[in-house]
Amino acid sequence: MTWRSLWYDFFHVAGMTGFTLGFSLRLEGTRYVPKTGPVLVIANHQSFVDPWIVGLAVKRHLTYLARKTLFRNPRFAAVIRSLNAVSIDQEGVGKEGIKTVIDQLQQGRAVLVFPEGSRTPDGQMHPLRPGIHLLIKRTRALVVPVGIAGAYHAWPIWRRYPIPAPLFLPPRPGTIAVAIGPPLDSQKLAAMERDECGTELFAAIHKMHIRAEQLRRQ
Repeated sequence: MTWRSLWYDFFHVAGMTGFTLGFSLRLEGTRYVPKTGPVLVIANHQSFVDPWIVGLAVKRHLTYLARKTLFRNPRFAAVIRSLNAVSIDQEGVGKEGIKTVIDQLQQGRAVLVFPEGSRTPDGQMHPLRPGIHLLIKRTRALVVPVGIAGAYHAWPIWRRYPIPAPLFLPPRPGTIAVAIGPPLDSQKLAAMERDECGTELFAAIHKMHIRAEQLRRQ
């Protein structure tokens, strides 16, 4: 085991402790993510903390896409690089992001992608960017849908800091849950037209989002 693996595992333990106590985190569906082989993890995007909490739910070392602007601070850049973040020009599945994801999947890794492209401004899911279909066609990797709920209330895009919902206090709006669904048939998705594929993926993520809402401590 390398020092990077140990470091990643340390953040996993710290995150489980912090989010469980601080945001009443609940997780479901970990068993749906295979322990080895290329996996494309797709999720709705609610908050700055989404990559971390999805990583806690998956319980497998993920590769994350991060905007180049997040690498401006050398210290912060060093931290996120050590946690498998790779730099791209833009969020989501733009041209550079597609190339990066393909490279990571070809190395047998699990990669987290937010097909909406950016964090929701209103807590609702928004249309997926078309690049996700091309990505599936190029890789045929296993696709696992994930739903996030409560993270928008905990730390929305317009707020400068999060508001906790501690486990030891009565439930507050910022309780968080993550639900993972069964893998999707990537061969079937790749054979679809782009819009049809987008509709199918949106429905799969939205279903998990609803399940996560039901799972939240309320």
